Amino acid sequence: MEIRVATFNLENFDVSEETPTLEQRISIMRPQIKRLNADILCMQEVNSQEGEGGNRLLQALEELFQGTIYSTYNITCTTTKEGKYCEERNLVIASKYNISESNQINNELINAPYYRSITAIPSEAEAKPIIWDRPILYTKIEADENLLLHVINLHLKSRIPTEIPGQKVTGYKWASNPGWAEGYFISSMKRVGQALETRLLIDQIFDEDNEAKIIVCGDFNAHPLEVPVEAIAGRVENTGNGDLTTRVMISCENTIPMSSRHSYIHQGQKRLLDHMLFSNSLLPGFKFAEIHNETLHDESIAYATDTKFPESDHAPFVALFDI
Repeated sequence: MEIRVATFNLENFDVSEETPTLEQRISIMRPQIKRLNADILCMQEVNSQEGEGGNRLLQALEELFQGTIYSTYNITCTTTKEGKYCEERNLVIASKYNISESNQINNELINAPYYRSITAIPSEAEAKPIIWDRPILYTKIEADENLLLHVINLHLKSRIPTEIPGQKVTGYKWASNPGWAEGYFISSMKRVGQALETRLLIDQIFDEDNEAKIIVCGDFNAHPLEVPVEAIAGRVENTGNGDLTTRVMISCENTIPMSSRHSYIHQGQKRLLDHMLFSNSLLPGFKFAEIHNETLHDESIAYATDTKFPESDHAPFVALFDI
């Protein structure tokens, strides 16, 4: 049974009357998702739109899916505590197969760490909890009656520094180097904390079934060999414990040529921020992985000129498994 799994950060995908409009974005991005031909599609940065009675809708995503295989797929999405779609940066999983269970996890497996800022103006009298900005979306997908997939969709905290009281002059201008550095440090804590919580979730799944078929994918905002990726992978080279081999998560990107191993470009630098990892139990059926980055633009050019490209600033990533 062949199953194509893909991950794609759609970059603030929303309805807009400004340039680029939703219509312009769809004209570029619909062919991209058609090319993926995914049975399971994990997406990040899907914004919702306001509907009647205070409800929120995934109107932009529904328009993107029109005329594609995804228009009939089962959908699960992150929500607020009130059960509504978040206004911005939702995680969405679209599945050809039945989604038997869907959960979101945010500071549930880890108590929020407390931290007191050292550069805040005025100074903070006591430590405050560091809450992750984004949840983890975890689903159980029944590909058939004998095949259960555990799919985890991630969007880890961005590398943009967390705001420190009194340390910002304007939106992107900081008052001091220590203020910027502390903001970057707090963002790093959030990103690594999310990765640790993901790893705890993975081990909970393995505790129930040591042969569980697990796929973790999304925008990690981290390069290969950086702490968030390494924490989720759990390589034996890091733990020094061969007994944990069956719990290692394998990176799809290892099979992609270095010249094509990037999903993001910033200031001329090609970077791999989007990842897909899978459990050892899926290794016999892993066929190939691809990153569709042929038309990827340098994200920093758009921000430098204040003119955004209609396509996403991330490239879609797809892998094929024959299970």
